[in-house]
Amino acid sequence: MFIGRERELDALNKLYKSNKFEFAVIYGRRRVGKTALINEFIGDKKAIYFMGVESNAKQNLENFSKSIMEFASGIETESSFLSFQAALEYVFKLAENERIILAIDEYPYVARSSKSLASTFQLLIDKYKDTSNLMLILCGSSMSYMEDHVLAYKAPLYGRRTAQIKLLPFDFEETCRYFKNLSDEDKALIYGVAGGTPQYLLQMDDKLSVEDNIKNTYLNPISFLYEEPTNLLKQEVREPAIYTAIITAIATGSSRMSEISSKVGEDTNVCTNYIKNLMNLGIVQKETPYGEKASRKSVYSIEDNMFRFWYRFVLDNNSIIARGAADLVYKRIEPQLSDYMGKVFEEICKQYLWKQLLSGNCPVEFNSLGRWWGSDSKEKCQTEIDIMGEQDKNTALFAECKWTNEKVDLSVLETLIKRSNLFSYKTKHYYLFSKSGFTKGCIDKANEMGNVSLVEFEDIMEEVQQNG
Repeated sequence: MFIGRERELDALNKLYKSNKFEFAVIYGRRRVGKTALINEFIGDKKAIYFMGVESNAKQNLENFSKSIMEFASGIETESSFLSFQAALEYVFKLAENERIILAIDEYPYVARSSKSLASTFQLLIDKYKDTSNLMLILCGSSMSYMEDHVLAYKAPLYGRRTAQIKLLPFDFEETCRYFKNLSDEDKALIYGVAGGTPQYLLQMDDKLSVEDNIKNTYLNPISFLYEEPTNLLKQEVREPAIYTAIITAIATGSSRMSEISSKVGEDTNVCTNYIKNLMNLGIVQKETPYGEKASRKSVYSIEDNMFRFWYRFVLDNNSIIARGAADLVYKRIEPQLSDYMGKVFEEICKQYLWKQLLSGNCPVEFNSLGRWWGSDSKEKCQTEIDIMGEQDKNTALFAECKWTNEKVDLSVLETLIKRSNLFSYKTKHYYLFSKSGFTKGCIDKANEMGNVSLVEFEDIMEEVQQNG
């Protein structure tokens, strides 16, 4: 079942139809669906697909040769080219008379085992780009390798690519397409639990309850997701133990660099480098108060929902889970789910606002969205705003998001207005997002003001279903 990725497929098809040499780089973290995207794209086209393995150059060359010869003759053969240069030159020549795609998946495995491969590509692209009808795709999961050795200015292949696609996890709207049988609230919960990574979503069954899905995956010692974060870190980084300690510190409430380094027991300079790698992997994110470029107030949080859920609820309960006590652990998790979903709902609301902007339905044409926190000098206390978005120096939107079973009342709107008065925008528009609706007093005040949008979760889901 292939879902989503319409933009990426459209971009690849445009390159394919150009009828000239094209070179696309596709990269993104593991499990995000890169191979599925390539297979969907090449399915009805003449293509040589080769996946690199974590082995030596000889093994990869033999496998690559088999893929080429099977494409050229339709017969499996044990014969092998003498070098990657000979193999690639053969492919470039094959493509002189017809459109052919060469897709090399897990390119970093091949390039690491054959140090001269990037330079060979550089040589052959320069030699054949004007005469060959080849569409070359290099794909990799090692984000740092792809960015440093393929995309970077000093890399041999710099300037040769004609397109690059950084494949990201699905947003909430795309995630919902996987789960036709779940209720709207359960779709949000599954998104909060698994995030938008396709491989994780495939572990969930929309014929089961959220409770049963959590028990079958995170709370099941033999499931794919039970050890996924630790397995993924082992594949991506050299010192998984320190990375695990940092993620654990952040997941359990240490958000500032000083707090994280103190909890981990490492110098802040050391932690900074590790956190930078986690940010590149899309696991951790750095936030500064909206509108502030560099700030000592910067905080770190877990960006990936699967990691966030696992480190908050699974790690501490590992010993009990290993003994098969899924029911007991779920009883501990369930009362905390609503609080956990607060941050997830904020992200869903942000995505909703972006969709409103792109469809021309947002009263404020913001350039970015973010959270703001800081001091309220009048009240002499710290305060925060869930979502802010500035159009210009005169116009901005302010939003509050509530994932609770109670209706949002007038006091929430009044508090948001009061907090917005810490800023000097002349034109302000307010959004209140609620899982469970609004009280009559809140609705009446919003209607009276005229610059307030009240959005229920079911309104968001209506838009999701229309677009899906």
